[in-house]
Amino acid sequence: MPRPLVPNRRERILDAAESLILAHGFDAVSVATIAAHGGIGKGAVYLEFAGKRAILDDLLRRATGRVRARVQEDVGDDPSLGTAYRAAARAVLSDRLMTAAFLDDEGVLGRHADTVSDARYRVRHRAVVEWVRALQRQGRIAADVVPEHLALALSSATIGLLSAARLLGPMGPHDLEGAIDALGTMAATFERG
Repeated sequence: MPRPLVPNRRERILDAAESLILAHGFDAVSVATIAAHGGIGKGAVYLEFAGKRAILDDLLRRATGRVRARVQEDVGDDPSLGTAYRAAARAVLSDRLMTAAFLDDEGVLGRHADTVSDARYRVRHRAVVEWVRALQRQGRIAADVVPEHLALALSSATIGLLSAARLLGPMGPHDLEGAIDALGTMAATFERG
């Protein structure tokens, strides 16, 4: 019988770190705890990562990749704005780490949320703006729409949806699914053809 594949050391570290961070929060997790949870030595962690913050940075990149892959799988290469919005919202909401990243959730990301000084959020937003512009150039978005404004509205709606349960009270999966569909329908009103 073939032996099951064992993730490489880097993936084992990331898997262990993600599990611990989601359970206890970034600030409460140490490199030693990550190593022990991953079944490797602490020194092996430092062979792969400069420190705990580098681990979280890689975790967030990996989670972003998961979301992109899920959206790609769900909608293909050339989705409409409404379809893509629905798929992206569902993908983000189904990934606890990405939800925490979108909300700068200190319970999960700890002080790291306050120390992010690079432009990663602006870079993501610029990517949405450029995508809306490309759809507009293809004649798929109304010409009178300002791409920056539509991208900001979509991002703000997503952030609002992610924080709705915390601010408005518990909601069930049916409510969340309905809200995602409603936002997708709203996004689709900007489409042409």
